[in-house]
Amino acid sequence: MHSSLTGPWSRFLIYAASTVLLAAPSFGQDTPPRVALETSHGTIVLELNPEKAPITVENFLDYVDRGWYDGTIFHRVIDDFMIQGGGFTSDLQKKITRPPIKNEGGNGLVNDRGTVAMARTEEPDSATAQFYINLQDNGFLNREEAQDGVGYAVFGKVVEGMEAVDAIAKLEVKPGTVSTAEPVETVVIKSAKRQ
Repeated sequence: MHSSLTGPWSRFLIYAASTVLLAAPSFGQDTPPRVALETSHGTIVLELNPEKAPITVENFLDYVDRGWYDGTIFHRVIDDFMIQGGGFTSDLQKKITRPPIKNEGGNGLVNDRGTVAMARTEEPDSATAQFYINLQDNGFLNREEAQDGVGYAVFGKVVEGMEAVDAIAKLEVKPGTVSTAEPVETVVIKSAKRQ
């Protein structure tokens, strides 16, 4: 999040990264790819948008195909805002990622309830593997409204399992070692697989 943003969410998407760009992918399929996140609170199915977010979708699917998300957790949960995961193991060890990708925040997709987007540092092109799911319409994360003029790149949406997302959102949280809003009950992504 940009440093000039104030309030309880000012540091919600921060984690360490450096800046490197990936080449834009090409997708030769008619139906959008889907990924099922099997969590300890139910399955969440994401439909990705490679047409509008080709770099981000390719990056996310590469992590999925390598089994990278299996055993990671939702480590930051802020009710009425978002749930964030994909960066830490259940024993709170940070996973080592590939280089960051170019920010596709200006792709026309917006941070509305049920959309999935990439977490990043204050550096615009710093997203790696961590993602978040919006619990409500968070327009201030969109490029047009973002204080840094860049915003956060949406690359898909929840098409099944929003009740699981909402259940995670209602969990009790505490200041923890990796987040100021760490769920007291560990929320594990048991597996992430293409459908």
